[in-house]
Amino acid sequence: AMLRLRLLTWDVKDTLLRLRQPVGESYAAEARAHGVRVQPEALGQSFREAYGAQSRRFPNYGRGRGLSSQQWWADVVKQTFRLSGVHEDGVLTLMAENLYRDFCSARNWEVLPGAGETLSRCCQRGFRMGVVSNFDNRLENVLSQCNLRHHFEFVLTSEDVGFAKPDRRIFEEALRLGGVPPEQAAHVGDDYARDYRAARAVGMHGFLLRAAGQGKEPGVPPEHILPTLSHLLALIEK
Repeated sequence: AMLRLRLLTWDVKDTLLRLRQPVGESYAAEARAHGVRVQPEALGQSFREAYGAQSRRFPNYGRGRGLSSQQWWADVVKQTFRLSGVHEDGVLTLMAENLYRDFCSARNWEVLPGAGETLSRCCQRGFRMGVVSNFDNRLENVLSQCNLRHHFEFVLTSEDVGFAKPDRRIFEEALRLGGVPPEQAAHVGDDYARDYRAARAVGMHGFLLRAAGQGKEPGVPPEHILPTLSHLLALIEK
């Protein structure tokens, strides 16, 4: 039977958009522009360490802790470089500003294959559409720059809501904005726990985007798995 869906919500990172290159490569290129040589692999490792520590100390991009997300990210960038042996304050501040700006644009993000076409077709079919993403408030701008923003009635980030997936409250807020009960909504994402399982826990339908060769997750029936985004409409309309 065809699912009676009215609302589709979407994860963004690695579902609709992906980074054009690893974070370490972007940071290394920025450093080179200032005459500083650092290995991309080392920066990637330092970034994961700095990002993890900052997330534990100030969850959700510093919301409610007196930090703007821009300050939050500036601290992550500076700490990333410090961990990789770069300590000159003036250069750290400049690099942090430049990287914050660059990650807000299509310069560092690209649309995944089939994403634009799938979103257009879902809109044409009359689905209401929204974004549910663990992202800071640059997301509206990133989506606009990548020419995807117009598909969505709302863009809900964890920074806006104050809760990050898999917290049920970010999905409940999406359902409130979409004005539909959970059984008439489906969430599409690439993360088993944060996207698929979390959406199902509030009573929504879930579709898990899984690139070929990724491991099998427990308890995901094959009809909920998307090898590519282009498979979505066939599954919904079955």
